[in-house]
Amino acid sequence: MTEAKFSDLFADILVELGYTHCFLVAGGNIMHLIESLSARLTMVPVINEVATVIAAEYFNEVNRVTGNKALALVTAGPGLTNAMTGIAGAFSESREVLIVGGQVKRSDLSRGSLRQKGIQEIDGLAIASPICIRSIRLEEPTSRKFLTDFIFQPECSRKGPVFIEFCLDAQNTSTRPGDPCAINQPVVQPNKMNVDGLVELLESSKRPVLLLGSGVRLDSVPVLVENAADLGIPILSTWNGADRVRHDHPIYFGRPNNWGQRHSNLILQQCDLLIAAGTRLGFQQTGFNYQEFCPLAKIVHIDLDIAEIEKGHPRVDFPIVADAALTLQAAFSATNRTSQQSSEWLQFCSFVKEQVPVPDPANIADSRFVEVFGFIHKLSDYFGQHDVVIPCSSGGGSTVTMQVIRQKGLPQRIVTNKGMASMGYGLPGAIGACFARPDSKTWLVDGDGGIIQNLQEFGVVARFGLPLKTFIISNNGYASIRSTQRNYFGGHYVGCDPATGLHLPDWKMLSATYGIRFMRIDPENPFSVELKAELQTAEPGIFEIPVDPEQTFYPKIQSRISIERGMISNPLHEMYPPLNTDLDRKVKRYLNERDQ
Repeated sequence: MTEAKFSDLFADILVELGYTHCFLVAGGNIMHLIESLSARLTMVPVINEVATVIAAEYFNEVNRVTGNKALALVTAGPGLTNAMTGIAGAFSESREVLIVGGQVKRSDLSRGSLRQKGIQEIDGLAIASPICIRSIRLEEPTSRKFLTDFIFQPECSRKGPVFIEFCLDAQNTSTRPGDPCAINQPVVQPNKMNVDGLVELLESSKRPVLLLGSGVRLDSVPVLVENAADLGIPILSTWNGADRVRHDHPIYFGRPNNWGQRHSNLILQQCDLLIAAGTRLGFQQTGFNYQEFCPLAKIVHIDLDIAEIEKGHPRVDFPIVADAALTLQAAFSATNRTSQQSSEWLQFCSFVKEQVPVPDPANIADSRFVEVFGFIHKLSDYFGQHDVVIPCSSGGGSTVTMQVIRQKGLPQRIVTNKGMASMGYGLPGAIGACFARPDSKTWLVDGDGGIIQNLQEFGVVARFGLPLKTFIISNNGYASIRSTQRNYFGGHYVGCDPATGLHLPDWKMLSATYGIRFMRIDPENPFSVELKAELQTAEPGIFEIPVDPEQTFYPKIQSRISIERGMISNPLHEMYPPLNTDLDRKVKRYLNERDQ
């Protein structure tokens, strides 16, 4: 069999596994990988390595159904260290992404005897391993089967970053390719005891709720939603699962969360059975006061990772370690439950949704500014059925969008990364989404403080003419930090706005620098004829939303500092500002019955 360069064999394996794109920053220690991959994949050069990983992560998330994948390619030393935030984000959100890093020649490795021997040498394997599900350094060629098994992530597995560090000389070493390898797709089936137990809980429940997380496979969602409707089970979704169901589906009641929709939190907290499927039930989902999470319910937690179920928060009454979709399908098929059993509960859920409006009317803007909740709420009507929405990952761009968006359901995708909650995720993530769906629009909502973290990537948007509409909440910096410093430290502001040292660009001038169309939203006529026309085009555009620096972000869970007990948070059903007494009594019917 003819020999080939090891980097060529590696590139061929990636093609076999469905890789079509590579986001990279070029470097000397990946020279052979660049040459090999560029002959087989679409290469997308970005400006900073952090963008390679974030773009690849979002590309893969958008393409979960099609199977097309992207990888991140970074050079040794600073190339790898720059990529760390993106790797950590994919790890925390259980997102599939392959990171390929360069390394110096095998003979130039210090192997711990020196701080550095080879040029740009740093132990990338040691740095990346704690935040990857698998990691390896290749100092010489290995077999096709080993690499295929190492890179491939089965559908029924908890995903995450996979890191491969290539020594420079290994990339260029000759090897025998071997034959393509079969790919194994294991399935984690639920056992009969788990299914029977879930069926028993379903049949005895009067107020069930299904909380859909991103761990529920996309291709299974339409049937599961139909089955839930037949059984009279209301559906809520996590933020990462928000795109699974249309906002106006009769049994969909929104997105509960620490920063969630108030009506969703109220419904969740009054169920008597919670089926949490494909969600790790972290603090953002349960609230920090997890002891009061679903206080009236038995909690069923279905997850592939037993560590998440056994972590100790929240309370779990019935754990199931299995594929969430297969478990739900089995239980829904076996139950004798009818929708009549929860007709009163469904009426109550609809009543709460009607009585507790979105957006929250407590948010009132100064007339010189745009009321951002109402604006994003209406803007979401322009998001197409096949479009991608990126609500950045932190601050108002994230919380506002996830509170008010009217999603259209699959195939529309909503992708964010609240696990890392890092500023700067929005733009690189949106770039990845644009390449994943080049024939659709991508809509990015980010704050001015977040967009400046990676604004250099507007060069990629301009170079490729990406169909990206970027909306910048312009409120003079870090609004969430300003709010924290105001609420907990008496307005002792530090490093959160121009007055305390933070410099922000002129967005119109910045847009002109990159040759991207710009528009400032008019507070008196936000949806002007000009804006509506711009929203119809496929051209990249930057839109500045002038928002009051003192804009309120309601509803929210309030916390307070106690010297004796530290930070104390309200449970999910106690959001601020409080509802009027009469309405509060009506929408907390079952909680009130508990307290009587």
